[in-house]
Amino acid sequence: MDRVAKCRLWIGLGAILLLGATLVLGTNTYGSTNWIRIGPLSVQPSEFVKIAFIFVGTSTLDRLQTKKNIGEFLIFTGACIGLLALMPDFGMALILFATFLIIAFMRSGSVRTIALVLAGAVLAVFVVLTVKPYVLDRFMGWGHVWEDVNGVGYQQTRVLTYLASGGLFGLGLGSSYMGSVPAADSDLVFGLLCEEQGLLLGLVILLAFVLWVFYARSDVTRSRSTFFSIAACAAAGMLMFQTALNVYGATDVLPLTGVTLPFISYGGTSIVFLMSEMAIALSVARQIKFQE
Repeated sequence: MDRVAKCRLWIGLGAILLLGATLVLGTNTYGSTNWIRIGPLSVQPSEFVKIAFIFVGTSTLDRLQTKKNIGEFLIFTGACIGLLALMPDFGMALILFATFLIIAFMRSGSVRTIALVLAGAVLAVFVVLTVKPYVLDRFMGWGHVWEDVNGVGYQQTRVLTYLASGGLFGLGLGSSYMGSVPAADSDLVFGLLCEEQGLLLGLVILLAFVLWVFYARSDVTRSRSTFFSIAACAAAGMLMFQTALNVYGATDVLPLTGVTLPFISYGGTSIVFLMSEMAIALSVARQIKFQE
């Protein structure tokens, strides 16, 4: 990870070029142009960008906080989120923005800086809702999915119904009705999991995510390196925020944003880079062991 800090400029440029290439060469899936197909294979470059974002943000702010440093990270964040908005992939944009807040706050500790960034984000949301009417429709349907079960509430009402029908122990593998709903194996996989394997197993999996976050937090408190501490906290926060967006979106606690459930949803690209996030936390643990 120390070598990564020296390459942050190239990693950042590579991330932005990948997102740009996705806009040009990507294929549209469920309304978002965020996949590139190469023969029989398909990859999602934005998954790589998540790891690049942690490395660039952490290494940029690792040294003494300056306006120049935070400015570089702000420009990189704005470029990534802007390109994701053009795809549009607002779920991934939200994940990167939440990670930015974690990294910036851990390094600066400035509530004022975070408040200014949040104010800018609120303004950006209003712009998005103006130019992307379907996003506004999704927000308007939030909390009212049962009023339009065959329209804006089609997916979430099915998730809630089939999730409840699975009970505590589920109907068994392959015995679900949830499989017929679009994106059942990706964005809505929590409902499929609970229907087939039961609510109990679904809660156990969520508890595993929470325990992993606590594991990463223990690394943060013991590490003497700012770089390693921020990297571990950013990786854990990114994983936890993505999990929350998926589960809360599918169950209508939050608007549906279309992000996957880590390690559970279908997708090889996601698995590879989720393992990279785990590796970041493990490398921090290894660094602590050498300190001791």
